[in-house]
Amino acid sequence: MLELTILGFLDEEPLHGYELKERIRGLSGHVRPVSDGALYPAITRLVKAGKLEQRTGPGSGAAPRRILSLTEAGRAELHERLRHPKDVDITDGQRFFTVLAFLGRLPDRAEQAAVLRRRQAFLNTPASFFYRDGEPVRAEESPDLFRRGMLRIARATGTEEKKWLAEAIEELEG
Repeated sequence: MLELTILGFLDEEPLHGYELKERIRGLSGHVRPVSDGALYPAITRLVKAGKLEQRTGPGSGAAPRRILSLTEAGRAELHERLRHPKDVDITDGQRFFTVLAFLGRLPDRAEQAAVLRRRQAFLNTPASFFYRDGEPVRAEESPDLFRRGMLRIARATGTEEKKWLAEAIEELEG
């Protein structure tokens, strides 16, 4: 996900490392913070793979800054990752939000809709945090106050997400 995020933000505009880190932090927040020990090696891998270019530009102080920009190979990689997200990128809510944050960078509306349809299909599969005899436990069936809360919140969120997905797919395909 980190590489997708790097590619996505750099598809919007060239950035230096600190700006990129701040944007990633804004997207992932406290849920999945990015450390320098993860970010800069990922940037280095993408530069070596020809997905990013870096040039030196003036810094705000005496030290120059490395400005990162996306190459055509990087843009192609971004589009491929958006066209075909991994199953976990569809089923994990935070990971799906990362895909969603950059899905608009994919130029083909039919391909955008196809990704949304995968998420829609996942959400339409009965699921729960808790199971009894192989069946999902519904909020009304849970004797535990806090588990009922979890289930109700998840149901409300899922209902709104399903509604939005249907609207977005209709707009993309309409």
